[in-house]
Amino acid sequence: MSMERTLDSSRERRSIFDKLLSVNWGLVLLLALLACVGFAMLYSAANGSWQPWAAKQMIRFSIALLLMIGVALVDIRVWLRAAYIIYLVALLLLIAVELRGAIGMGAQRWIDLGVIQLQPSELMKVAVVLALARYFNGVPIEEIGRPVKLVAPLLLVMVPAVLVLKQPDLGTALMLVMGGGAIFFLAGVRLWKFAVVLGAGAALVPIAWRFLRDYQKKRIYTFLDPENDPLGAGYHILQSKIALGSGGIFGKGFLLGTQSHLSFLPERQTDFIFTMLAEEWGLVGGLVLIGLYSLVFIYGYAIALLSRNHFGRLLAFGITINFFLYVFINTAMVMGLIPVVGVPLPLISYGGTAMLTVMFGFGLMMSVYIHRDVRIGRRGEVDL
Repeated sequence: MSMERTLDSSRERRSIFDKLLSVNWGLVLLLALLACVGFAMLYSAANGSWQPWAAKQMIRFSIALLLMIGVALVDIRVWLRAAYIIYLVALLLLIAVELRGAIGMGAQRWIDLGVIQLQPSELMKVAVVLALARYFNGVPIEEIGRPVKLVAPLLLVMVPAVLVLKQPDLGTALMLVMGGGAIFFLAGVRLWKFAVVLGAGAALVPIAWRFLRDYQKKRIYTFLDPENDPLGAGYHILQSKIALGSGGIFGKGFLLGTQSHLSFLPERQTDFIFTMLAEEWGLVGGLVLIGLYSLVFIYGYAIALLSRNHFGRLLAFGITINFFLYVFINTAMVMGLIPVVGVPLPLISYGGTAMLTVMFGFGLMMSVYIHRDVRIGRRGEVDL
């Protein structure tokens, strides 16, 4: 009996070891490189000091890296079964924010856990992807076109989006809707249905405008004409554009950015950290960072295409698209291409929940890669 237990334990250890060898270490290295860029920028944001941001971010990344590896080793079928539970937990946390959430910078988005300020809306970005991947995995391809089959997934997206919008957090709500819409498209929903939804949304814009907060309306006005109020609502984006332009081709040098170090650039450790990087390292530095992000996108799409089960494909595509939205919205925002919204630059901006959420998402993607040959039927059964 003891011998059998020893053999079983040995097989289990060997299985975990094999999985560790199967981890896509190239992607892990790429994520670590992006995080190191973030550490350097946070060091610069604090005027050459590891405190208060860089040191904490390094600890958070170390924890998040272990979380990612742990999530990756879990069988993809476990995540399939747990998808709705994770979604429900994230939804309950969003409701808890409405009831007893901590208020900061005029918004009620966090739950104070003492050790960390948890932002459930960040967790919901991954939870929605998981839930939609499981739902569409269980719907036969010929039934996806039926409107009745789209009611449940629409609710999975819209309920948390409305709760997030009430916090208020327009940027995250838009990410939930766009990320969810992308999975609808990948699942096989016809384009004309998207056209109908977009048309209905456009018709509702005058009504939705009435429900926007004053500061949200001001952000849209500022986006259209930032110079109308250069010392007020337009200050953030104007200073961002000045910093971007002053960096030139090769930048002013590490720790030598004037807009950021003379405190003209607001929120340089979070939302506008890409601007600080472009000021110090110029156009070349910005393009190198975007190139690193592009490699991550390529890894994500390749992993999705390698998966032999529909759930894994949708999950990997969804995580990759979610990551792309982080990068696109943040960089477009600081360049003045879209209105200013509170979306961090992943693995670069300072923040605990965003870091853990992004790495948890990549852990799921790694799980898809490690278990890419696992067969899962369209209704969730496992093909042996």
